[in-house]
Parts: sequence; C-alpha cells; structure tokens
Amino acid sequence: MTDTSLPPPQAPVLPDGGRTVPQWLWRSGRLVEWHSAQIHVNAVGHASASAVFEGIRSYRAADGERLLVFRLQDHVRRLYDSARICRLDLRHSRTELTAAIVELLRANGYRDDTYVRPWAFPSGFIKEQMVPADSPCEVIVDSWTLDSTLRAPEGCRAAVSSWLRISESSMPPRVKAFSNYHNGRLALLEARENGHDWPVLLNERHKVTEGPGACLALVRDGRLITPSLSSGVLESITRATVITLAEDVLGLRVEEREVDRTELYLADEIFFLGTVWEILPVLAIDGLRVGDGAPGPVALRLRHEYQQVVRGRSDRYRHWLTEVPAPANVPSPLVPTNH
Repeated sequence: MTDTSLPPPQAPVLPDGGRTVPQWLWRSGRLVEWHSAQIHVNAVGHASASAVFEGIRSYRAADGERLLVFRLQDHVRRLYDSARICRLDLRHSRTELTAAIVELLRANGYRDDTYVRPWAFPSGFIKEQMVPADSPCEVIVDSWTLDSTLRAPEGCRAAVSSWLRISESSMPPRVKAFSNYHNGRLALLEARENGHDWPVLLNERHKVTEGPGACLALVRDGRLITPSLSSGVLESITRATVITLAEDVLGLRVEEREVDRTELYLADEIFFLGTVWEILPVLAIDGLRVGDGAPGPVALRLRHEYQQVVRGRSDRYRHWLTEVPAPANVPSPLVPTNH
C-alpha cells in the first residue's frame, strides 16, 4: 500500500547562511583575493561541458583545535582522473595542488567545517561553438565555511525518476564533471514537483544508479548492497568510505552489483551517500515506507562511525586525514611551476 502518513517532505538543501565569502582562493599557482578573481565574459570555458571539479570537506577536529581535511589525496587523484577522461591537461602536479588546498585553508583562517572545491576548465575563447582542444587549462580552488548548525536531515522521501542516468555510451558517468549534474538537476526538479525530496535514477538497463549528487546503498537481510561502478555511478569517495566502514567496523557483508528497482521496495534501509550530507536515510521510496519509516540502525551506526573518523577520534583511519597548520594572517606566496 502507498503510505500517506509521513510528514510533508523537506528539501535537503543548504541554508542561506551556510556560505561565507573567504578572503582568498587559489588560481593557477598563486593565492588571489576572492573579489579580484575575474575572467573575461567571452571566455566561457569555466562553464562549459569540459569543466571538472571536486567537493572536499574539512572538519573541525574533536579537540576543537585543528582542521582536518578528509581524504584529500583521494579527491585530488579523482580530479586528475576526471581531467584525463575529459582531455584536460592540468599543468600543476598533484603534489602542488594538494599543498595549495592546505595553504588556502590556512590562509583563510578556517577553524570550522569547510567545503573546498578545486575545479579545472579550458580557459580559451570559444570557436565554432566549441572550446578548442588546445585551450590552456586553468585550475581554481574555492572554499567556504559550512554553518556550524548545519546538520543532515533525519531522512528524506525519494522517488524513481523518469529521467535515465547518463551512460558510458554518451558521457562518462564515473567522472565529476559539471555537465553531468544537469542530468541530476532535471531529475531533482521532477521529484520536487511531484512532492518528493530526492530522485533515484535508473540506467539504460533500468537498474538503479544514484541520486542527483549522491550515491545510494541499501540494507537487506543484513547485507549492505550498492550499485556497482559499472552501473553508471560516480566513483564516489564517500561510497568507498562507507563500504570500508561497513566491512571493517560493522562486520557487514557488502555486495557491489546491479540493483533492481523493486529491490528498493523490499529494503530494510536505504540511504544516500555524499560529501555534503554524508549519510542521508531514505524514509520512503515511491510512496512506500522504508523499514519502519525512520532512520535504520545501520545508517545511524555508519553516521556515528563516519563522524568518529572525520573528527579525528579514530586512530585506525588517521591516514585519511590531512591536518591544516594554524591560520596565518598573511598567506605565503605560492609560486607557479610548470609540469
């Protein structure tokens, strides 16, 4: 039966006060004042189909004294993987970009949870409606604080979208490219119009993939199940983290495989996995209650363990954390190098 007793849907969106303008961003080898980082209106490469990016979170440590960047090296590696697939030549090394992100966080004096977005795009003018393949590539690292009161919603309502997820035959779904997110945006608009919070997209084989900006997992009969990378999902770092925690800490059996739509209706738990909301339980799918309609024990335990890791309380996964040095009043110059 379709359940109608759930509370009205609440869209899981960032609050208006969740972003503050920083003093600095990192641009192609040096720190630049945020307000002076401009580009010519005709150089639309930054908004083109070729742009790739990363979403990284740094967390205030449990001791309140340190800022810890979560899985920084993994994010930087994925940015370069995305750039390779999208034929972008990043002239800065991974080591340089990693150091730049840490330096930017230090220069801006962040002490609370922060979102970091490195992104790369061809910066040449368009010709014949396309950005030329030999256009120089620019790299920006932007950042903003996440409101300390920001908390993931207790849960959300989801629905399977009529829009199909992009496939390998048209665009590379495993990369983090701005253009890929238009697919999820259309699905999200449809879901909200129909009274749901988030959509779940199917692929061309009508198997489950992910949501608009977050991967998906379900729990059934004591197993954690998530669509395989070959199903058309992003190579999500949050997904990889949750798989590790589920196996190592919770002792769950994990299955990475194709998932049928109807399996969602039989799941004990469903949750989205992503950098911003981390682990977001799905309380209803296509109007059907998931489990007892409340966040399940696996999701709650994973949320707890995830926070233990990112706040530096877990020695076991300390290698996932990069500590940011104490803030400085004046940023150190970052001299561009050629690679």
